Amino acid sequence: MEQKVVLITGGSRGIGAETAILAASKGWHVCISYKSKKEEAMNVVRHIERDGGRALAVQADIRLEGDIVRLFQETDNNFGRLDALVNNAGIVAKQSKLIDMDAARIQNILNVNVLGSFLCSREAIKRMSKEQGGKGGIIVNLSSAAARIGSPNDFIDYAASKGAIDSMTLGLSKEVAEEGIRVNAVRPGLIETEIHADAGDINRPEKLKEFIPMKRAGSAQEVAQSIVWLISSEASYVNGALLDVTGGR
Repeated sequence: MEQKVVLITGGSRGIGAETAILAASKGWHVCISYKSKKEEAMNVVRHIERDGGRALAVQADIRLEGDIVRLFQETDNNFGRLDALVNNAGIVAKQSKLIDMDAARIQNILNVNVLGSFLCSREAIKRMSKEQGGKGGIIVNLSSAAARIGSPNDFIDYAASKGAIDSMTLGLSKEVAEEGIRVNAVRPGLIETEIHADAGDINRPEKLKEFIPMKRAGSAQEVAQSIVWLISSEASYVNGALLDVTGGR
């Protein structure tokens, strides 16, 4: 029986890395992409291989169509199939009000978080769609609770990009359902990952945990568990869902 293959973008750290490791432990072959953190990505690959799994890391800038096409070609060449895509790659900029944002910042956020997810989904559909000769598959998009909260005074550009991911998830889930592809999104809330340092506030989870009904931030592993469930056969009738992993926020 052939093992299934999952491609996870932005898999060198945080939620992406934890998803790769957990998926491999469930029997998936794993390909992860990374932009610049090669050593971190190779650590994920080595972790999986030590546990008897099979993994591949491919450098790709998710803002660039050519890199995305090459990423999927590398997956084809190494595994010969694709059964699931996790659109995890995403960025956030320093905390700021809109009045202080320039066009370059906003465009960069949208290019990575939105355009990259659209183009990766396009390439996955080409391979998984039963109308294209595929066997079906699953796409899981990483959205955020910010999509419905709006993240005022911090990063409304990031929140807006995740709102776009919600809309894409809902529309695409209907567009490709008959082609054997399920499309869902996970919306993490306050999670302990490196993204807070990227935003300029490494202590943000500790500061904001009182606003969470469960009174704590979540872990990358907890988000990974929901993603791996969605790509599994246990979620075979789940399509078009926006799954909040927020501790009740």
